[in-house]
Amino acid sequence: MKFSNYLCLAVLGLGALASCKSGPPTAAKPGKYSSTTGVEYNTEKGMTVASYKSPPEGPGLVFIEGGRTVLGSQEEDVTMTHDNIERTVTIASFYMDEAEVANIHWLEYLHFIRTDSAEEFYKSALPDTMVWARDLSFNDPYVTYYLRYPGFRYFPVVGVSWLQADDYCTWRTAKVNENLATGASSGSKKSKKKKKGDDAVAEGGAEGAAGKAGAMGDGKSTTSIENGNTLPNYRLPTEAEWEYAAQALIGTQEVGNENQEEKRIYPWDGRTTRNAYGKKQGQFLANFKRGRGDYAGIAGSLNDGAMITEYVYAYPPNDYGLYNMAGNVNEWVQDVYRPLSYQDVEDLNPFRRNGVLDPADKYDKNPVNGKGGYQSLIDDHVRVYKGGSWRDVAYYLSPGTRRFMAEDSATATIGFRCAMINAGSNK
Repeated sequence: MKFSNYLCLAVLGLGALASCKSGPPTAAKPGKYSSTTGVEYNTEKGMTVASYKSPPEGPGLVFIEGGRTVLGSQEEDVTMTHDNIERTVTIASFYMDEAEVANIHWLEYLHFIRTDSAEEFYKSALPDTMVWARDLSFNDPYVTYYLRYPGFRYFPVVGVSWLQADDYCTWRTAKVNENLATGASSGSKKSKKKKKGDDAVAEGGAEGAAGKAGAMGDGKSTTSIENGNTLPNYRLPTEAEWEYAAQALIGTQEVGNENQEEKRIYPWDGRTTRNAYGKKQGQFLANFKRGRGDYAGIAGSLNDGAMITEYVYAYPPNDYGLYNMAGNVNEWVQDVYRPLSYQDVEDLNPFRRNGVLDPADKYDKNPVNGKGGYQSLIDDHVRVYKGGSWRDVAYYLSPGTRRFMAEDSATATIGFRCAMINAGSNK
């Protein structure tokens, strides 16, 4: 008899020999007995070990295989901020929404919280439709129709602050897990790969989601982490995750070549913003402002075809299957803004939290005794946004560019999408 079988006999007894012969235990096949104590699972004396195959699939998500990359600006730093210098990092695999959160999704959110939350919270979740209003521009129809008119259902929601987007992620986590608990079909497009890995960057954690979910009228879910039948939190992606996913360098990588020999200025190949291949050759690959006063081109020969925002699936996806990682709307990310984050954060899953290094009181934002102040816009309540929008020039379409805005502010050019950790595997 092999030594491994002798060991099984010694530790577990004859009753466990069969499980040892089947190989080492795994998450899906932990065996009948504990491999450290020999105590039988799922008995009066043993621990309950639920059956487990794989986590449920998160609606709307695409799997992003992690790895090593070089983050940082790929374009000339025309703003002279020098706030995203190139550096090598590793990003753990994660999941991200394939498209921006659209008006119909936000209306669904408003529908549910109006029935199971306080009126005060419902009002706090309403987007600021006045972001379209301009004193010297006739954008009045967008103020009234953009959010609610059926034709705009799958245009990205705008007028949403970082705080509102963060609340939406919490609600979505609770609602999806509530749906799983009832055994109802999601009715959504399934994620393109099963959830497998782990990540360690989201603020709040499961406890935070559960706490907010209770305030939003959930708290009835029968799913649990131990049973493996609950999804991790939907959340805003970290800046590093967002930039990595926008690069989509997996599309340039040769199998077996561990060197990253290709770079991209935009989320697609080449140095231009036009499609270089096929029947759509010459067409724009993103919705952005081509030049002063040029939002869409000329009638009969429109370039990107969109005067404002556009259908969230309007342009070709990148090599991860993500739509509009450049243009259409900028997108909120998790990180607090600091100009030196690139040199402060760690090189594994980099992420900038509140109150860690580079304190806000070093920035001259507020006046002291009526003197000084307002020399900076930076504090612990400004968040990074990425990607460029329908109103931005091509410079901001590059994944490495970064800007920031107060977390309680909103514009007609910023939306968001959700992300989720990859729980249970390193792949």
